[in-house]
Amino acid sequence: MPMFNASDWLDECLQAILEQDFPDRMELSVYDDGSTDNSRELLERWRQRFEDRGLPMLISGHSSSSPRGVGFAKNQAVRQSSGRFLCFQDADDIMRPRRVRLQCEAAAANPTAIVGCKVCRVPEGSTERYSRWINSLSPEQLLTQVYTSHGPTVIMPTWFCSRDWFEKVGPFNEGGKGVPEDLLFFYQSLRRGGHAIRVDECLLVYRYHEHAATHSVLEETIWSLRVHFLQERVLSQWESFTVWNAGKQGRRLYRSLSPTNQKKVKAFCDVDENKIQKGFYTYEESKEWPKPRIPVLHFTNASPPFIVCVKLDMTHGVLEGNLRSLQLKEGIHYYHFS
Repeated sequence: MPMFNASDWLDECLQAILEQDFPDRMELSVYDDGSTDNSRELLERWRQRFEDRGLPMLISGHSSSSPRGVGFAKNQAVRQSSGRFLCFQDADDIMRPRRVRLQCEAAAANPTAIVGCKVCRVPEGSTERYSRWINSLSPEQLLTQVYTSHGPTVIMPTWFCSRDWFEKVGPFNEGGKGVPEDLLFFYQSLRRGGHAIRVDECLLVYRYHEHAATHSVLEETIWSLRVHFLQERVLSQWESFTVWNAGKQGRRLYRSLSPTNQKKVKAFCDVDENKIQKGFYTYEESKEWPKPRIPVLHFTNASPPFIVCVKLDMTHGVLEGNLRSLQLKEGIHYYHFS
């Protein structure tokens, strides 16, 4: 558990750890990343309760005025721990009593997997689309939807894995504030042939608040990583493809691609008649002459494979219906990118 100024939530978080129904041995390893509130003091108050339950508490940290970042704090907490399995817990979230037991069973059966779980968001209704996405992905989509703006398909606050797998993939990037250490680790895990699986039960109360570390990562940083991973994993395997969305997002993806992959774009497709009537998208920033002109087609006249740059769950089912009407299979004929 990495910790930074968590005093508002710590009592609830620690009580929930004590209420785990896991029958085997556990320890709690906390690294305090320079908290300036009374988090450290609060933690020490809990130490005796933990030890009385046979649950050792390992606490370290620093008191420098500059936090080193979540990646550094997680790495330190892992290094000082000794368990064969690692359960990552954020100090502002609350684990349900069955979390460690059920995820440990899943991780033992899947030693090269990052194991997640469903979440219950508080306050209720915050980040509604994101929460629905986290909880409703199918086992296949945990691997096909890794390129979307939502980030890892099993979210970091729910992660559980074997120490062996962590050491094969990790450690976390220690670049500090603004670095999406979870996305970098997740992509590296997939590169190594790792799996992503989810225990289909709400095992974590996932808190939304304005101080969460997630808010420090720039969208541009995430975008670049996603484009790079998409090119590496998908586009390198395709000879040509269609970008689904002739609007802002589709054009932005096109401009972000390498020249080799730009040449593979045979068309944009859309449902908007105004865009379709223009007939072409001209890439004005290109240094080539003549400038590349890419046809804009109605989606029914376009051919797969597609990179879909329309946000999921935002069109009242129209996008999903259009994809179904073409009888396409996700992960073969198309991937979601938005």
